[in-house]
Amino acid sequence: MAAFVWEPSSEYVENANVTRLMRRLGIDDYWELVRRSQEDIEWFWTAVIEDLGIDFFRPYEQILDLDKGPMWPRWFVGGRINLVYNTVDRHVMRRGASPAILWEGEDGAVRSLNYAQLGAEVNRVANGLKALGITSGDTVGLYMPMVPEAVIAAYAVAKIGAIYLPIFSGFGAPAVASRLNDAQVKLLITADGFYRRGSTVAMKEVADQAVAQSPSVRTVVVWERFPGADGPRVPRGGKDLTWSAAFGGRSPDRPSEQLDPETPFMIAYTSGTTGKPKGSVHVHGGFLVKIAEEVAYQIDVHENDLLYWVTDMGWIMGPWEMVGAHTAGACVLMYEGAPDHPAPDRVWDLCEKHGVSVLGVSPTLIRALMPAGDDMVRKHDLSGVRIIASTGEPWNPEPYKWCSDVVGGGRCPIINISGGTEIGACFLGQAPVIPTKNSSLGSPALGMAIDVFGPDAKPVRGEVGELVCTKPWPGQTRGFWGSPGRYLEAYWSRWKNIWVHGDWASIDEDGYWFLHGRSDDTMNIAGKRIGPAEFESAAVEHPHVMECAAIGVPDDLKGTSVWCFCILRPGVDPTPELKAEVSKTITDQLGKAFKPSEIRFVGELPKTRSAKILRRAIRARVVGEDAGDLSSLENPSALEAIEKAL
Repeated sequence: MAAFVWEPSSEYVENANVTRLMRRLGIDDYWELVRRSQEDIEWFWTAVIEDLGIDFFRPYEQILDLDKGPMWPRWFVGGRINLVYNTVDRHVMRRGASPAILWEGEDGAVRSLNYAQLGAEVNRVANGLKALGITSGDTVGLYMPMVPEAVIAAYAVAKIGAIYLPIFSGFGAPAVASRLNDAQVKLLITADGFYRRGSTVAMKEVADQAVAQSPSVRTVVVWERFPGADGPRVPRGGKDLTWSAAFGGRSPDRPSEQLDPETPFMIAYTSGTTGKPKGSVHVHGGFLVKIAEEVAYQIDVHENDLLYWVTDMGWIMGPWEMVGAHTAGACVLMYEGAPDHPAPDRVWDLCEKHGVSVLGVSPTLIRALMPAGDDMVRKHDLSGVRIIASTGEPWNPEPYKWCSDVVGGGRCPIINISGGTEIGACFLGQAPVIPTKNSSLGSPALGMAIDVFGPDAKPVRGEVGELVCTKPWPGQTRGFWGSPGRYLEAYWSRWKNIWVHGDWASIDEDGYWFLHGRSDDTMNIAGKRIGPAEFESAAVEHPHVMECAAIGVPDDLKGTSVWCFCILRPGVDPTPELKAEVSKTITDQLGKAFKPSEIRFVGELPKTRSAKILRRAIRARVVGEDAGDLSSLENPSALEAIEKAL
């Protein structure tokens, strides 16, 4: 059973948003709030809307309609709402001078927008989109770097009732084109380029190649990061318009459209195991309410906070931080470049320079920054950081402790959450009013009826089982764009009316939740089922191993054998003796039945920009299969490293 690593002070408890909610509801214990929010979801979400002051143009008549089953819920029936009114418009009227976006480029350039300025820019773009023929229900693609214009454009699209399609800034043309075609995008907003690792990334060239394969795209609007002669130039004519030509001079005034809460707000794509990505549909009412609730009560963001999540607007955490922070009236820090350039202290430098109070990281990012040493962190004043949030892959104990002790100084919690693009938020999440445990996710997220099932679809305790959700929630995807059957097959086909998420989870004796990797990555070794995270956590217990990815490959004797691909710490030689040591370390942790068949040393592992390891890509190289959709892969060179290690 994991030990507690942080306990909330009376100040944390007293000032927490969730404490205010509990007092409103007459509840003294956080775990009791979790239980009641699961048992009576309609009561809970009504309380959330009242506590957070979510504004409806017209009040809803029924909070939840399940006539079509939990797979297709309708929330806030009869009401009218607009996500942008709640994230921007109401703050313009009440506190327009408060900061909304703070941006830093990799070259050190800094810009800021308050809510009044953000609102005016959103309205100009919204009016420009209408003038270009974009109407309610049309899909607008945003292939943008991490710049304020990416947020401005997203809100402008949603304000007029059109559908926002975020596209990862690191995608190549085929990946961009597949999303443009699947969603039948009418207008694409992109940039001429951006800085990353000291070089200029020319986005417009990629966009041109993608648009050439996407007949639905009628117009391309280009924001110029490099308007001078020294940077990439924007071709004039054809489908192209510059940002200033399309949106400059437009009126800074425009009311938000009053929409049915089930109106699509966003199509967020994730890469599938097949060649076709999945477009999760999220709606104005549900996405707004769930994200606002999560950012308020789990991450504890207040209106005077500066939230910086190391992410990209093309992944779910970009829209998550945008909508969550701005509903709370807080400020978002956006950073253009790589988090370890020009030095591995860039994240810590940003936190100190700008006064970040809520920092969001992934376990993989922390593992990547650890080798630079404690001094890289400690030379920066991080005393203003009061919350460290995390998501992505499961933690390992050592990097979790390093993040808690060195980055957090032992004085602030790691609010570990886990969910997914299709969830629109998190299933599990720590809170700042309960103690934290190393690598734990705390409890089910509020309002989420989460459980752990065994093979017989019955709850299990004290062992690893399938993470499931037994009731709907507002942020739930309304299916995959154009593929309702694929959505039902992915999450609802195993057990009737039960969402099976595909993660292994367990609950310890104190009621704390842990994840153990993807259940679809599960390996069956001589009849014993185990996830890759167990091997990976065991491998990094060896002092010379920095990171590990474990995969299962066919084995005539055991059914499956385990191969571990390990990244060594700087200066360590990859010797046969070290392979034997790492293998022994794993065996000592897991038992002789789980001795890995192969230990291979590599310089890097294939990952997405959001730092998730693509284990299926590794396995495909090892067994000679098709890896499926690799459009989210940031470092193709890692697959070459895998090939060389075979």
